[in-house]
Amino acid sequence: MDKIDRMRAFALVAQNASFTIAAQRMGRSARLVSKYVADLEGALGVQLLNRTTRSVSLTDAGATYLSLCAPLLEGFDELEERVRNEQASLRGAIHISAPTGFGSVRLAPSLARFAEKHPHVELDLRFSDRRVSIVEEGIDLAIRIGPLRDSSLKLRQLGRMPLVVCASPEYLQRVGRPERPSDLSAHECILDGNMTEPTVWRFAVDGQEEAVQVNGRFRMNAPAGSARLAAAGAAIARCPAYTVSEALKSGDLVELFPRNRVAPYVVAALFPQNRRLTTRVRALIDHLAGDAALCTDAA
Repeated sequence: MDKIDRMRAFALVAQNASFTIAAQRMGRSARLVSKYVADLEGALGVQLLNRTTRSVSLTDAGATYLSLCAPLLEGFDELEERVRNEQASLRGAIHISAPTGFGSVRLAPSLARFAEKHPHVELDLRFSDRRVSIVEEGIDLAIRIGPLRDSSLKLRQLGRMPLVVCASPEYLQRVGRPERPSDLSAHECILDGNMTEPTVWRFAVDGQEEAVQVNGRFRMNAPAGSARLAAAGAAIARCPAYTVSEALKSGDLVELFPRNRVAPYVVAALFPQNRRLTTRVRALIDHLAGDAALCTDAA
């Protein structure tokens, strides 16, 4: 039995916590994948996985073995890819994580353009508004917007995305329009649960950054949801420009304090420091960095 197949089976089971998913990704039966892992454990003389009828998890020895074998598998894949394919004929899967709204509105069209150029590349898109663990969930590339907290990851900046404070005409007519950023403390604001300081909004005022304390009954972890809630007249929202550009054009939302925008958020591609980037992932990052439509401020 091929040792690489056994290592790959183990790594896929560990990364997906599932024999079924690992079997699907290898194109083998779940029974054969289970045999691969059992034979690997037998050859090593240690248990790598804890198995129950409902879950699969790593043992301490399994975690150590995964950290050592994963780079070897990635290096082997890159070696095969470089020998077998030219840059214009990329092959293989890329597992991508991105925020739901940005992924649907901006990233998906860009990925469609990339896929058209590279018909043999498979794109596994995982849109979520929670912060996924790239290493633990087997992600090749994560797209993130805003403050980047994980220093263990490498990143490449793809563009910049302004934050827009806005409200519906109905809300402004009903409650009154705030004249300056500090007036927001007396208004109903939608708090972003993804932010480290959801009740503090920052503005550029007279050449300096001003922090405004805001409050509100609504807390959201999805910017697109905040934009729709604001358009419904419920409260004032602070959202990335891509989520409100159409509503601003239609008049469903009105931007407040456009001259007081703070520095835009960074849109970045993140990947593990200790992982060699395959040719196909490097090609995708280059494509995203060069795609002007990805981060255009249409607001």
